Amino acid sequence: MTSENINRLKIEKSVSAGRKSRFTRYLIILFFVSIAAAIGFLYQKGILSPAVDIQTTSVQYVYPSQTFTLMNASGYIVAQRKAAVASKITGRLVYLAVEEGSRVRSGDIIARLENEDMLAARDQAIANMETARFNLKQAVAEMNDAEKQFDRSRALVDAEYIAHSEFDAAEARYISARALVDARKSVIKSSQAALREADVMLDYTQLRAPFDAVVLTKNADVGDIVTPLGAAANAKAAVVDVADMASLMVEVDVSESSIGQVQKDQPCEIQLDALPDERFPGRVHMIVPTADRSKASVMVKVAFDRLDPRILPEMSAKTAFLSRQVLPEEQKPIKALASAAIVQRNNQQKVFLIANERVVETPVETGKQFDNLIELRDGPDIGEKVVLNPGTRIQNGVRIKIIQ
Repeated sequence: MTSENINRLKIEKSVSAGRKSRFTRYLIILFFVSIAAAIGFLYQKGILSPAVDIQTTSVQYVYPSQTFTLMNASGYIVAQRKAAVASKITGRLVYLAVEEGSRVRSGDIIARLENEDMLAARDQAIANMETARFNLKQAVAEMNDAEKQFDRSRALVDAEYIAHSEFDAAEARYISARALVDARKSVIKSSQAALREADVMLDYTQLRAPFDAVVLTKNADVGDIVTPLGAAANAKAAVVDVADMASLMVEVDVSESSIGQVQKDQPCEIQLDALPDERFPGRVHMIVPTADRSKASVMVKVAFDRLDPRILPEMSAKTAFLSRQVLPEEQKPIKALASAAIVQRNNQQKVFLIANERVVETPVETGKQFDNLIELRDGPDIGEKVVLNPGTRIQNGVRIKIIQ
C-alpha cells in the first residue's frame, strides 16, 4: 500500500463525537426519569409523603352496662356493723385467742384479763351464801321449836296450869324466831345478789365476741394493761376491732345536683380498684337523709347482691348507677372499639393499625353496637391503637403523626 493510500485512512472525528454526545444525553434523561419514577412510586407508597396528623383510639374491654349507666360515684367499702371489743374493768391481759383475720362466733372468748381477785371474791360469795343457808335452816328449826312451845303454852294457860307470864314468854320467843327466819331469808337474797355480782365481775374479765365477725386489728398483746378509757400511760382501751363481713356496703358521695337520679333499690354495678377485671352487682340500700354542706353531697349506701371473700373493709370502690338491671348475657366484658375507627374498603370492614409511626390496613369482624362502641369479634388485640376517623386520606403504609 502506498503512503498516499495510508494517509487517506482516518476517522471522521465529528461523526464519532456526535454519536457520543447523543448517548450521554439519553443516559442523563433516563437517569432523571428513573429518579422521578422512583420518587413517584415512593410518594405513592407513603414513604416520602408528609406525615398525616391523626387521632387514635384503643381496642379495649368494655361492659355492656356502660351503655346504660346514668352516673358514677366513688367511695369505700364500709362494714355497717363493727365494734371495738374492750373491757369494762381495768386489768392485765393474760390470754388472747385471736389475731388479725380470725373469724369468731357470737359469744366466743376473745381474750381474758387476770381474774384471781375476782375468783376469790366469787368463792367468798359462794361461802357466804352457804353460811346464810345453814343459818336459815337453824333459824327455821328454832322457829318450829318456838311454835310448838307457844302452842303448848297457849293450851296450858287456857287450862290455868301455867302462869300467863310463861305464855307471854313463849309467844315472844315464837315471834322472835319467825323474825329471825325472815332475816335469814333476806341474808340469803343478799348472798345470792353478791354471788351474781361476783359472777358478773368475773365475766367482765372474759372479753367475748359481740356477734359473728372477723378480727380486723389487734390493739393489745398479753401483758398489756387494759382499761375502759385507756387514759393511763401505755394502757390499751380496745383489745381488738371486729367487723361483721356480712354487713359490708359501699358508701359513696353523690353530688346534690345528681341525687335525683338515685332511688332506693336501684340496680348498680360495683368495681373495686383491687379487682379491676370484675364487676359486682348491687343495689341502692339507703339514701342517707342528710347532706354534707362542705362537699355539697349526699351519702348513698350500696349493698352487694352477693359478697365475695376478697372484698375487704376500707377498699376503694367505684359505683355505676344503672337505668335498668343487667341481663345475664351482659355480665361479661367484650372486646370493643370506637365505631368511628372502622371504614369500608373494597366491601370489607377495616381499621388502620398503628405500627412504627405508620398505619397498617387491617380487616376486622364486628358484632353488636353499643352506643359509640362496636363489638370486635376479630381484629387487633386489646390495647392496640388504631386511627380514629381515618376517612379517605389514610392509606396503607402512610406515615402518621399522633396529635393529642
